[in-house]
Order: sequence, then structure tokens, then C-alpha cells
Amino acid sequence: MSVLEACIFATVLCGFFGIILKKNLMMKIISMDVMSTGVIAFYVLIAAQGGFFTPIASQPEPVAYADPVPQAVILTAIVIGFSIQALMLVGVMKLSRNNPTLECSEIEESNSP
Repeated sequence: MSVLEACIFATVLCGFFGIILKKNLMMKIISMDVMSTGVIAFYVLIAAQGGFFTPIASQPEPVAYADPVPQAVILTAIVIGFSIQALMLVGVMKLSRNNPTLECSEIEESNSP
């Protein structure tokens, strides 16, 4: 395992434990974004292989081309992650209008029957 892989794995773990351990909703959203960034970085690290060329049709000799599908998947994951984060922030904004705090335990106590 390289140092870069270890740093990316630590980023994913920090985001995961932040989602589980933090009680503030904003911190949970930030932790989810950190974990998503780590997962995307790990995917990019695995997909980046040396010796592959950009798929341009003007090269006459056959060489190993990089697959463009993982790039499209990662771009889609980034856009979906951004939209989910925006939706969660709107939900927290609506929730904060009714509650003076963003702590999960206090919100659960105030909304329980």
C-alpha cells in the first residue's frame, strides 16, 4: 500500500467516523462530503494507470488507450454528490427554522410525541 492510498483511506475513514460520531447536522453533511471525496479520489487512483494514451483517432499505430468510461462515471458521481449535498443543506435550513439548534439529540427530543 502506497502513502497516497493510505491517505485516501484515512480520508474515507475520517468521513465515515464523522458521520457516525458527530451530532451536529452540518458536521454530518461535511463528513459525508469528505467521505465522498475520498471514494472518488480512490477510484481515480485505481483508474490512473501509466502507459495509456488519450484516445485520439489521428494516431496511426495501435497503442493502449485509456478507457473514457471511468472518467464519465466519476464526473457523474461528482455532480450527483454535489446535488445531494445541496439537497441536504436545504433540508437542514428548513429544519433550522423550527429548531434553534442543529444537534440531532435535541431535535429528536423536541419532535418526539
